[in-house]
Amino acid sequence: MKVLVVLPPHVGGVKLGGMFAAALGPDFEVTPVEDAGADPVALREAEVIVTALAPIGAEHIAAAENLRLVQCASHGFDYVDTAAAAARGVRVCNIGSTSAEAQDVAEQTMTLMLALAKQLIPGHEALREGEWALPRLQFSITELFGKTLGIVGFGAIGRQLAKRARAFDMRIIVATRTPVPVEVMNDYGVAARMELDELLAEADYVSLQLPLTEATRNLVDERRLKLMKPTAILVNTARGALVDQDTLARALTDGRLGGAGLDVFDPEPPPADLPLLRAPNVALSPHAGGVTRESMLRIAQAALENVRRFAAGAELSDVVET
Repeated sequence: MKVLVVLPPHVGGVKLGGMFAAALGPDFEVTPVEDAGADPVALREAEVIVTALAPIGAEHIAAAENLRLVQCASHGFDYVDTAAAAARGVRVCNIGSTSAEAQDVAEQTMTLMLALAKQLIPGHEALREGEWALPRLQFSITELFGKTLGIVGFGAIGRQLAKRARAFDMRIIVATRTPVPVEVMNDYGVAARMELDELLAEADYVSLQLPLTEATRNLVDERRLKLMKPTAILVNTARGALVDQDTLARALTDGRLGGAGLDVFDPEPPPADLPLLRAPNVALSPHAGGVTRESMLRIAQAALENVRRFAAGAELSDVVET
């Protein structure tokens, strides 16, 4: 079976693609590339495309004459033209039901929350410049203890985040379009499920943990940012386009929001002139959630296991509904 593995340079490129090839074994002919159109012959012949954050557009799907499966090595699938795939009868899968990257993304979210609460970055930068900044920062340093964390989306990542937040004695509220059984809410210490606008108004920290779709693009816009407390922290470790980035930058600059922890941007990598990069009270990381050594191995295993199921004619996991 011919498999095209498409991984852009900023997530490992051909080197990581070679690891995928070795993991699949000799029954698969694997071509690793950094762009889906880089090898037109391999694209035309591919029966399976495995991708992580590398765009698979309508033009790639049209050119892949033998294509039957696009396997996303991630929870997100927004970089695949699912409508074009559906029109061709090509199935698209992610790893949404697994916890392959959930633990790591939850840890990254907690890291950003703690960095902002403890004013870690301003303190670090001041010390490097020779300033003992405690007198300036001490009244803006806060605790997570007793604060309300609003989790938007309560899949595998949201649940792992809730487990960690409980260890800090945070109050947890969630907003999710998908009903969650009461017993699951209780297991993860969720105090209440509420509508998004209500959650935004009540939470001290808001963490976005949901996929990017046309329905969720710019979900946090100017109207919703105005609902948040002026001391609240917005954390996004899901997809950059969930948030109106320019409006968020203005809210931070004008002091209408307490801070933002961002691991994702639109586009990625972000341009050097992106206003958010210069906004005050931000903690930034380069989409580092889900890319630890441990999580990359779990992600690869989950994605490749689905490819093996496909080759064996078995039922696929995590088929994306279009």
